[in-house]
Amino acid sequence: MVEKVLAAVRTAPSKTEILEYPMPDVPVDGALMKMEVAGICGTDVKLYAHPPTKAPVIMGHENIGYIAKAGREFTKRKGFKEGDLVFVEHYVMCGKCEWCHRGEYRHCENTDWRNNPDSIRYGYTSAEKAPHLWGGFSQYVYLPWNAVVHHVPKGVSPELAGLVTPMANGIEWSLFEGGVGYNSTVLIQGPGQQGLSQTVICKQAGAKNIIITGTSKDGARLEVAKKLGADHTIDVQKEDPLEKIMQYTEGKGVDVVLDCTAGAGTVPILLGIEALKRKAGVMVVQGEMPEFPNFPIGKMTTKYITLRSARGHSYRACELALEQLASKRFPLELVTTHKFGLKDVDLAIRSVGNKDGAVKDVIHASLMPWM
Repeated sequence: MVEKVLAAVRTAPSKTEILEYPMPDVPVDGALMKMEVAGICGTDVKLYAHPPTKAPVIMGHENIGYIAKAGREFTKRKGFKEGDLVFVEHYVMCGKCEWCHRGEYRHCENTDWRNNPDSIRYGYTSAEKAPHLWGGFSQYVYLPWNAVVHHVPKGVSPELAGLVTPMANGIEWSLFEGGVGYNSTVLIQGPGQQGLSQTVICKQAGAKNIIITGTSKDGARLEVAKKLGADHTIDVQKEDPLEKIMQYTEGKGVDVVLDCTAGAGTVPILLGIEALKRKAGVMVVQGEMPEFPNFPIGKMTTKYITLRSARGHSYRACELALEQLASKRFPLELVTTHKFGLKDVDLAIRSVGNKDGAVKDVIHASLMPWM
């Protein structure tokens, strides 16, 4: 095994350097994963341009790879052996707190990068923290005893498995939080990999009318949405979205709104409130604006809207996502559009963000460190 590990490290806003790190020792209760695919999503675009910390970070939180080395206790306790293809969640839990005992380790303080400077989360934690390999934009990733690991089903390629995180979010947000089910009418805002994943999950759940919005730059993505099961697409820059939504729902509005936009501000939430049915609709939002001036709380309460937060995924959602990928029921290869090598991290992130001068029509980028 090599003595040094190459990684693409974010060293400043929108700046990446290829650096070397020592190959870590693997304790009896730990493991080392050889990276195959690190998915790149809208969160990476945001964190790359506006890092939450000045520390150097190996980004990459949607990680698929093979167990290269596993300690005896790691295999005994967790059931993974060398050679297994696995998906590693980005949360690294403490295993002791209330949230961990409830199975909701995504809320554990040990992985809460917003409030705990010593937290551990793949793609977020400082590369200065030994043993350094805390992100998927690297040849290898270190797995401690409290890493959350899943088997990738046979027949699912590493590249396709790179969709587990957005697919699991789709299950968590649309099914568990939004309550989408048989005969539901759904508005999905944003046709990126997250919005397309929601489309698949809503279709699988039996939604009768799926409407997805995007901008003029999203033309290719909106076409993919149709192939994945969307009933209607709306270009919000060319059409009045509320007018079209009401047309497509015969004036009734939708049951559930899923906000999968990035950097669109308050507009999607205001549209969602208007687009929901007359009473008892549900809206799931992931907006992180520091404030929302003149929020129409009166209209929200009058319409009896339930507003829920989109915050990651659960273990169950990941397992269901892996089953969904293995089912081959949807042409999800339409979402895994582009591959990039380690030296092209900057280009890959800019392409996912639809930036000028980047690769066009990228939906889900697969960062392959060995390519």
